[in-house]
Order: sequence, then C-alpha cells, then structure tokens
Amino acid sequence: MKAIEINSKTNKKGHLKLDLDLKEADKNVKVLILLEEEINDGNEWLKIISNNPGFDFLKDEEENIYSLKDGKLVQISV
Repeated sequence: MKAIEINSKTNKKGHLKLDLDLKEADKNVKVLILLEEEINDGNEWLKIISNNPGFDFLKDEEENIYSLKDGKLVQISV
C-alpha cells in the first residue's frame, strides 16, 4: 500500500479541496483526515495523555523504578 500525505487548508465554509493528480484512473481510494487539536493549557494536555491508551503501560507497577529520593535538587536563578 502506498501512502500519500497532502497538506491542505479548508476554506471559509469548512470545505476541503484536494488538487492532486494521482495518475491512477478509476481506482478506489481511502482518505484519512486528521485534525490538529489546539491545546490551550497544561491541564488539558495532561487530560489528553492520561486518557490515551498508548500510555497504559505506565500504570504497570514494574514501570515505577524511580522515587523522589533518586533525584537531586536543582536550583535555578532567574
């Protein structure tokens, strides 16, 4: 299977027009559209990743290999 990525933009009515010559006539195609989500604050980002099943492995006790005692205090002066 061949993948094609096209950057485009919707118009003022929300319509999307693809101007692409595939050089393939009379073929079935599948179109995948991914909309970028705007994240306004850190809390929203935390909600998104905490509900993402891709991070479920972090809930495993075997992943808890560090504690607060493992780190060193770093002081930053501004």
